[in-house]
Amino acid sequence: MLALITIGFSLTFGISNIANFAYGAVYILGGLLTWGLVCQLGLPYLISIVISAFLSGLFGYALYWLVLFRLRGMTINEVIATFAVGIAILQFLRWKGFHGYKYALPPLISDSTTIAGVGIEIQRLVIIGVGVVLVLALYLFTRYTRIGLAFRAMSQDEYTAIVLGIDSDKTAALSLGFGSVLATIAAVAILPLGIIDIDRGFDALIFALAVGIMGGLESIPGIIVASVLLGFSHQLVATFLGSAWTMVVFVAAIISVLAVKPAGIFGKSKELEERV
Repeated sequence: MLALITIGFSLTFGISNIANFAYGAVYILGGLLTWGLVCQLGLPYLISIVISAFLSGLFGYALYWLVLFRLRGMTINEVIATFAVGIAILQFLRWKGFHGYKYALPPLISDSTTIAGVGIEIQRLVIIGVGVVLVLALYLFTRYTRIGLAFRAMSQDEYTAIVLGIDSDKTAALSLGFGSVLATIAAVAILPLGIIDIDRGFDALIFALAVGIMGGLESIPGIIVASVLLGFSHQLVATFLGSAWTMVVFVAAIISVLAVKPAGIFGKSKELEERV
């Protein structure tokens, strides 16, 4: 779940160097859009997912041109602007009453199975499958499509990519759009395990930050390793200290990694001492 939540955030940052702090809000918004299409309009589940992902992608694309276009390169301003947009979306949803047990996505497969004597919901296996498919799809997309190759070029050297004719702004806008689509896919896979709680938007942002910072925001292998480490740490803390302490794991991970190894476990960015 942690890896699936983080992939979209990492994709946007790795390509455009924009930390999209509205990511958690997009995660919840995508889940609510799917809920509305399935439970209120009665559309088929897969069609609802496609429509929600498309609308979320449009939102991410528009977010760049309407908010971030004039702030590009001013990191602190980008963070403040996207965080403000995220808070505005979540508080608007709270104000409109989108909270409570009524707002729950049905599972894609409502069944359970037994693995090594342990009962497990099929939906949890769906999360693993979706995560694997997304990682493979991103690998193929970034190596065998024109947009994917442009993404790779921007992530490796933005100025050289611009010289070669790649539109920096358009690529950054597309990266926000693709990141928003991935956030919606993560929401549709994960949120059926519970209700669509507005506060989960803030949790999703913290999870993405902690995993991305620990593993390296531009490194998919790093994200997977960090997800495993933080996931087990989360469960150990919940078991021995109580669920009230679980969020401390992620905050402590952010602070510790930034203090010791700012680039993360597999990050390729320059370390603090190299920059100094």
